[in-house]
Amino acid sequence: MLHLAANENPLGMPHGAQTAAQQALADAGRYPDGSGVQLKAALSARLGVAPEGIVLGSGSCEILTMAAQALVRPGEGIVSSQYGFLVYGQAARLAHAVHTVVPARDFGHDLAAMAQAIDAGTRLVFIANPNNPTGTFLAGDELQAFLRAVPAQVTVLLDEAYTEYLTPAQRYDAVGWVRQLPNLVVARTFSKAYGLAGLRVGYGIAQPALAARFEPVRPRFNLTGPALAAAAAALADDAFQARSHALNLAGREQLGQGLQALGLRCLPSAGNFVMVEAGDAAGLHRALLAQGIAVATLDAYGLPRWLRITVGLPEQNTRVLDAVRAFQSSAAAATT
Repeated sequence: MLHLAANENPLGMPHGAQTAAQQALADAGRYPDGSGVQLKAALSARLGVAPEGIVLGSGSCEILTMAAQALVRPGEGIVSSQYGFLVYGQAARLAHAVHTVVPARDFGHDLAAMAQAIDAGTRLVFIANPNNPTGTFLAGDELQAFLRAVPAQVTVLLDEAYTEYLTPAQRYDAVGWVRQLPNLVVARTFSKAYGLAGLRVGYGIAQPALAARFEPVRPRFNLTGPALAAAAAALADDAFQARSHALNLAGREQLGQGLQALGLRCLPSAGNFVMVEAGDAAGLHRALLAQGIAVATLDAYGLPRWLRITVGLPEQNTRVLDAVRAFQSSAAAATT
Protein backbone atom coordinates (compact mmCIF):
# COMPACT_ATOMS: atom_id res chain seq x y z
CA MET A 1 0.00 0.00 0.00
CA LEU A 2 1.24 3.48 -0.89
CA HIS A 3 0.44 5.58 2.20
CA LEU A 4 -0.30 9.17 1.22
CA ALA A 5 -3.02 9.94 3.77
CA ALA A 6 -1.16 11.14 6.87
CA ASN A 7 1.40 13.69 5.60
CA GLU A 8 4.41 11.59 6.53
CA ASN A 9 7.86 12.22 5.08
CA PRO A 10 8.30 9.91 2.06
CA LEU A 11 12.01 9.64 2.87
CA GLY A 12 11.14 7.96 6.16
CA MET A 13 13.42 8.18 9.17
CA PRO A 14 16.93 9.72 8.87
CA HIS A 15 19.67 7.11 9.15
CA GLY A 16 21.27 8.85 12.13
CA ALA A 17 17.96 8.90 13.97
CA GLN A 18 17.49 5.19 13.31
CA THR A 19 20.93 4.46 14.73
CA ALA A 20 20.31 6.61 17.80
CA ALA A 21 16.97 4.90 18.48
CA GLN A 22 18.49 1.44 18.13
CA GLN A 23 21.28 2.32 20.53
CA ALA A 24 18.78 3.68 23.04
CA LEU A 25 16.90 0.37 22.97
CA ALA A 26 19.82 -1.20 24.79
CA ASP A 27 18.73 0.76 27.86
CA ALA A 28 14.99 0.28 27.36
CA GLY A 29 14.71 -1.74 30.55
CA ARG A 30 14.92 1.55 32.43
CA TYR A 31 12.51 4.45 32.44
CA PRO A 32 13.40 7.28 30.04
CA ASP A 33 14.44 10.72 31.21
CA GLY A 34 11.07 12.13 32.23
CA SER A 35 12.32 15.68 31.76
CA GLY A 36 13.94 15.13 28.36
CA VAL A 37 17.03 17.06 29.45
CA GLN A 38 19.24 16.20 26.47
CA LEU A 39 16.59 16.89 23.84
CA LYS A 40 15.65 20.15 25.53
CA ALA A 41 19.32 21.14 25.56
CA ALA A 42 19.59 20.41 21.84
CA LEU A 43 16.43 22.39 21.07
CA SER A 44 17.62 25.22 23.32
CA ALA A 45 20.91 25.46 21.44
CA ARG A 46 19.25 25.28 18.05
CA LEU A 47 16.44 27.76 18.76
CA GLY A 48 18.14 30.13 21.19
CA VAL A 49 15.56 29.70 23.94
CA ALA A 50 15.90 28.65 27.57
CA PRO A 51 15.33 24.94 28.27
CA GLU A 52 12.74 26.05 30.85
CA GLY A 53 10.69 27.46 27.97
CA ILE A 54 10.39 24.10 26.17
CA VAL A 55 7.60 21.58 26.74
CA LEU A 56 7.94 18.08 25.30
CA GLY A 57 4.95 16.09 24.10
CA SER A 58 4.04 12.81 22.49
CA GLY A 59 3.76 14.49 19.11
CA SER A 60 2.55 18.08 18.86
CA CYS A 61 -1.00 16.72 19.34
CA GLU A 62 -0.21 16.25 23.01
CA ILE A 63 1.04 19.84 23.21
CA LEU A 64 -2.36 20.96 21.89
CA THR A 65 -4.36 18.91 24.37
CA MET A 66 -2.09 19.86 27.27
CA ALA A 67 -2.55 23.54 26.40
CA ALA A 68 -6.31 23.25 26.70
CA GLN A 69 -6.10 21.31 29.97
CA ALA A 70 -3.50 23.63 31.49
CA LEU A 71 -4.88 26.99 30.39
CA VAL A 72 -8.66 26.59 30.12
CA ARG A 73 -11.09 25.82 32.93
CA PRO A 74 -14.44 24.12 32.27
CA GLY A 75 -16.86 26.60 30.74
CA GLU A 76 -14.14 28.96 29.49
CA GLY A 77 -13.59 29.51 25.79
CA ILE A 78 -11.39 28.23 22.98
CA VAL A 79 -11.42 29.82 19.52
CA SER A 80 -10.27 28.16 16.29
CA SER A 81 -10.98 28.34 12.59
CA GLN A 82 -13.30 26.34 10.38
CA TYR A 83 -11.21 23.68 8.60
CA GLY A 84 -8.69 23.85 11.44
CA PHE A 85 -7.00 20.66 12.66
CA LEU A 86 -9.54 18.25 14.19
CA VAL A 87 -7.51 17.92 17.39
CA TYR A 88 -8.49 21.48 18.35
CA GLY A 89 -12.07 20.35 18.82
CA GLN A 90 -10.95 17.25 20.69
CA ALA A 91 -8.80 19.37 22.99
CA ALA A 92 -11.75 21.66 23.71
CA ARG A 93 -14.00 18.72 24.55
CA LEU A 94 -11.41 17.17 26.87
CA ALA A 95 -11.12 20.49 28.70
CA HIS A 96 -14.94 20.89 28.84
CA ALA A 97 -14.46 24.26 27.16
CA VAL A 98 -16.83 26.33 25.06
CA HIS A 99 -15.46 25.93 21.52
CA THR A 100 -16.10 28.75 19.05
CA VAL A 101 -15.37 27.83 15.43
CA VAL A 102 -14.96 30.91 13.24
CA PRO A 103 -15.97 30.59 9.56
CA ALA A 104 -13.02 30.33 7.20
CA ARG A 105 -12.02 32.89 4.60
CA ASP A 106 -10.89 31.30 1.33
CA PHE A 107 -10.47 28.01 3.23
CA GLY A 108 -8.03 29.64 5.66
CA HIS A 109 -8.04 31.64 8.88
CA ASP A 110 -10.05 34.88 8.98
CA LEU A 111 -7.94 36.61 11.62
CA ALA A 112 -10.19 39.67 11.83
CA ALA A 113 -13.22 37.48 12.53
CA MET A 114 -11.25 35.39 15.01
CA ALA A 115 -10.24 38.56 16.88
CA GLN A 116 -13.91 39.56 17.07
CA ALA A 117 -14.82 36.10 18.40
CA ILE A 118 -12.57 36.55 21.45
CA ASP A 119 -14.67 37.53 24.45
CA ALA A 120 -14.26 37.83 28.22
CA GLY A 121 -14.39 34.06 28.64
CA THR A 122 -11.86 33.17 25.96
CA ARG A 123 -8.61 31.71 27.24
CA LEU A 124 -7.05 29.98 24.23
CA VAL A 125 -6.86 30.49 20.46
CA PHE A 126 -5.55 27.83 18.08
CA ILE A 127 -3.96 28.93 14.80
CA ALA A 128 -2.26 26.53 12.40
CA ASN A 129 0.27 27.94 9.95
CA PRO A 130 0.40 26.31 7.44
CA ASN A 131 -3.06 24.91 8.07
CA ASN A 132 -3.97 21.25 7.84
CA PRO A 133 -5.88 20.06 5.79
CA THR A 134 -6.21 23.07 3.50
CA GLY A 135 -2.52 24.01 3.19
CA THR A 136 -3.35 27.71 3.52
CA PHE A 137 -0.71 30.11 4.83
CA LEU A 138 -0.78 33.35 6.83
CA ALA A 139 1.94 35.91 6.10
CA GLY A 140 4.15 36.76 9.06
CA ASP A 141 3.21 40.44 9.27
CA GLU A 142 -0.51 39.63 9.28
CA LEU A 143 -0.06 37.00 11.94
CA GLN A 144 2.16 39.19 14.11
CA ALA A 145 -0.39 42.02 14.05
CA PHE A 146 -3.07 39.61 15.27
CA LEU A 147 -0.85 38.29 18.08
CA ARG A 148 -0.11 41.78 19.36
CA ALA A 149 -3.81 42.64 19.45
CA VAL A 150 -4.88 39.59 21.47
CA PRO A 151 -5.75 40.41 25.11
CA ALA A 152 -3.10 39.42 27.67
CA GLN A 153 -5.37 36.89 29.40
CA VAL A 154 -5.76 34.92 26.14
CA THR A 155 -3.04 32.48 25.07
CA VAL A 156 -2.46 31.88 21.37
CA LEU A 157 -1.10 28.50 20.37
CA LEU A 158 0.57 28.78 16.98
CA ASP A 159 0.63 25.29 15.50
CA GLU A 160 3.64 25.05 13.18
CA ALA A 161 3.66 21.33 12.41
CA TYR A 162 4.57 22.08 8.78
CA THR A 163 6.82 25.09 9.24
CA GLU A 164 9.92 23.33 7.90
CA TYR A 165 8.24 23.14 4.47
CA LEU A 166 7.88 26.91 4.09
CA THR A 167 9.86 28.64 1.36
CA PRO A 168 12.51 31.18 2.43
CA ALA A 169 10.18 34.01 1.36
CA GLN A 170 7.43 32.72 3.64
CA ARG A 171 9.51 32.32 6.78
CA TYR A 172 9.06 34.52 9.85
CA ASP A 173 10.56 34.47 13.36
CA ALA A 174 7.91 32.90 15.58
CA VAL A 175 10.52 32.03 18.21
CA GLY A 176 11.49 35.69 18.36
CA TRP A 177 7.84 36.56 18.94
CA VAL A 178 7.78 34.18 21.91
CA ARG A 179 10.51 36.24 23.58
CA GLN A 180 8.29 39.32 23.29
CA LEU A 181 4.85 37.83 23.99
CA PRO A 182 4.17 36.07 27.31
CA ASN A 183 0.87 34.67 25.99
CA LEU A 184 2.25 32.84 22.92
CA VAL A 185 3.01 29.12 22.56
CA VAL A 186 4.59 27.79 19.37
CA ALA A 187 4.00 24.05 18.81
CA ARG A 188 6.18 22.01 16.47
CA THR A 189 6.69 18.35 15.69
CA PHE A 190 9.26 15.80 14.57
CA SER A 191 6.54 13.80 12.79
CA LYS A 192 6.60 15.59 9.43
CA ALA A 193 9.81 16.98 7.95
CA TYR A 194 11.99 15.11 10.46
CA GLY A 195 10.49 11.74 9.52
CA LEU A 196 9.69 10.48 13.03
CA ALA A 197 5.90 10.12 12.84
CA GLY A 198 5.89 6.69 14.46
CA LEU A 199 7.99 7.79 17.44
CA ARG A 200 5.66 10.65 18.48
CA VAL A 201 7.84 13.60 19.45
CA GLY A 202 6.59 17.17 19.59
CA TYR A 203 7.46 20.29 21.55
CA GLY A 204 6.12 23.65 22.56
CA ILE A 205 8.08 26.90 22.94
CA ALA A 206 6.92 29.59 25.35
CA GLN A 207 8.25 31.94 27.97
CA PRO A 208 9.26 29.89 31.05
CA ALA A 209 6.35 31.06 33.20
CA LEU A 210 3.83 29.92 30.61
CA ALA A 211 5.69 26.68 29.88
CA ALA A 212 5.63 25.84 33.60
CA ARG A 213 1.83 25.79 33.52
CA PHE A 214 1.97 22.70 31.27
CA GLU A 215 3.93 20.60 33.73
CA PRO A 216 1.05 19.68 36.09
CA VAL A 217 -0.85 18.09 33.18
CA ARG A 218 2.12 16.55 31.35
CA PRO A 219 2.41 12.76 31.78
CA ARG A 220 5.63 11.95 33.62
CA PHE A 221 7.14 9.67 30.98
CA ASN A 222 5.39 10.87 27.83
CA LEU A 223 8.40 10.26 25.55
CA THR A 224 10.31 7.01 25.25
CA GLY A 225 14.10 6.74 25.38
CA PRO A 226 14.42 5.78 21.68
CA ALA A 227 12.14 8.66 20.70
CA LEU A 228 14.19 11.19 22.66
CA ALA A 229 17.44 9.91 21.16
CA ALA A 230 16.07 9.83 17.61
CA ALA A 231 14.70 13.37 17.86
CA ALA A 232 18.03 14.78 19.03
CA ALA A 233 19.80 13.06 16.14
CA ALA A 234 17.22 14.19 13.59
CA LEU A 235 17.44 17.77 14.83
CA ALA A 236 21.17 17.80 14.04
CA ASP A 237 20.77 16.33 10.52
CA ASP A 238 20.68 19.48 8.40
CA ALA A 239 21.40 17.55 5.20
CA PHE A 240 18.29 15.42 5.66
CA GLN A 241 16.22 18.55 6.27
CA ALA A 242 17.52 20.20 3.12
CA ARG A 243 16.78 17.07 1.09
CA SER A 244 13.27 16.78 2.55
CA HIS A 245 12.53 20.43 1.78
CA ALA A 246 13.76 20.24 -1.82
CA LEU A 247 11.96 16.97 -2.47
CA ASN A 248 8.70 18.36 -1.11
CA LEU A 249 8.91 21.59 -3.08
CA ALA A 250 9.41 19.76 -6.36
CA GLY A 251 6.89 17.02 -5.53
CA ARG A 252 4.19 19.46 -4.45
CA GLU A 253 4.53 21.25 -7.78
CA GLN A 254 4.51 17.95 -9.69
CA LEU A 255 1.39 16.73 -7.91
CA GLY A 256 -0.48 20.04 -7.94
CA GLN A 257 0.21 20.87 -11.56
CA GLY A 258 -0.55 17.31 -12.61
CA LEU A 259 -3.93 17.32 -10.89
CA GLN A 260 -4.79 20.71 -12.36
CA ALA A 261 -3.84 19.43 -15.82
CA LEU A 262 -6.45 16.74 -15.28
CA GLY A 263 -9.05 19.48 -14.72
CA LEU A 264 -9.14 19.28 -10.92
CA ARG A 265 -9.01 22.25 -8.56
CA CYS A 266 -6.14 22.30 -6.07
CA LEU A 267 -5.66 24.86 -3.34
CA PRO A 268 -2.19 26.44 -3.11
CA SER A 269 -0.39 24.57 -0.34
CA ALA A 270 2.43 25.54 1.99
CA GLY A 271 2.63 22.05 3.53
CA ASN A 272 3.67 18.61 2.31
CA PHE A 273 0.26 17.81 0.85
CA VAL A 274 -2.29 19.15 -1.58
CA MET A 275 -6.04 19.45 -1.11
CA VAL A 276 -7.90 18.67 -4.32
CA GLU A 277 -11.58 19.10 -5.19
CA ALA A 278 -12.41 15.76 -6.75
CA GLY A 279 -16.18 16.04 -7.16
CA ASP A 280 -16.88 12.36 -6.62
CA ALA A 281 -14.27 12.25 -3.87
CA ALA A 282 -15.66 9.05 -2.40
CA GLY A 283 -15.50 7.31 -5.76
CA LEU A 284 -11.97 8.49 -6.44
CA HIS A 285 -10.93 7.45 -2.96
CA ARG A 286 -12.25 3.94 -3.55
CA ALA A 287 -10.57 3.76 -6.95
CA LEU A 288 -7.22 4.82 -5.49
CA LEU A 289 -7.53 2.25 -2.71
CA ALA A 290 -8.19 -0.40 -5.35
CA GLN A 291 -4.89 0.65 -6.94
CA GLY A 292 -3.11 0.36 -3.58
CA ILE A 293 -3.01 4.11 -2.87
CA ALA A 294 -4.34 5.54 0.41
CA VAL A 295 -5.24 9.26 0.54
CA ALA A 296 -7.30 11.19 3.08
CA THR A 297 -11.01 11.87 2.82
CA LEU A 298 -12.18 15.13 4.40
CA ASP A 299 -15.79 14.44 5.34
CA ALA A 300 -14.93 15.07 9.00
CA TYR A 301 -13.98 18.63 8.06
CA GLY A 302 -17.21 19.23 6.16
CA LEU A 303 -15.37 18.90 2.83
CA PRO A 304 -16.92 15.80 1.24
CA ARG A 305 -15.94 16.81 -2.31
CA TRP A 306 -12.26 17.13 -1.44
CA LEU A 307 -9.32 14.80 -0.82
CA ARG A 308 -5.95 15.51 0.80
CA ILE A 309 -2.96 13.84 -0.85
CA THR A 310 0.47 13.72 0.77
CA VAL A 311 3.38 14.62 -1.48
CA GLY A 312 5.40 11.49 -2.19
CA LEU A 313 8.54 10.58 -4.08
CA PRO A 314 8.48 11.54 -7.79
CA GLU A 315 7.52 8.05 -8.91
CA GLN A 316 4.81 7.90 -6.24
CA ASN A 317 3.31 11.20 -7.40
CA THR A 318 3.31 9.87 -10.95
CA ARG A 319 1.50 6.75 -9.77
CA VAL A 320 -1.20 8.90 -8.15
CA LEU A 321 -1.67 10.98 -11.29
CA ASP A 322 -1.90 7.87 -13.46
CA ALA A 323 -4.52 6.38 -11.12
CA VAL A 324 -6.58 9.59 -11.15
CA ARG A 325 -6.40 9.70 -14.95
CA ALA A 326 -7.56 6.08 -15.13
CA PHE A 327 -10.49 6.85 -12.81
CA GLN A 328 -11.53 9.80 -14.98
CA SER A 329 -11.34 7.68 -18.12
CA SER A 330 -13.42 4.94 -16.51
CA ALA A 331 -16.00 7.45 -15.28
CA ALA A 332 -16.22 9.06 -18.73
CA ALA A 333 -16.66 5.68 -20.41
CA ALA A 334 -19.47 4.81 -18.00
CA THR A 335 -21.47 7.87 -19.04
CA THR A 336 -21.26 7.22 -22.79
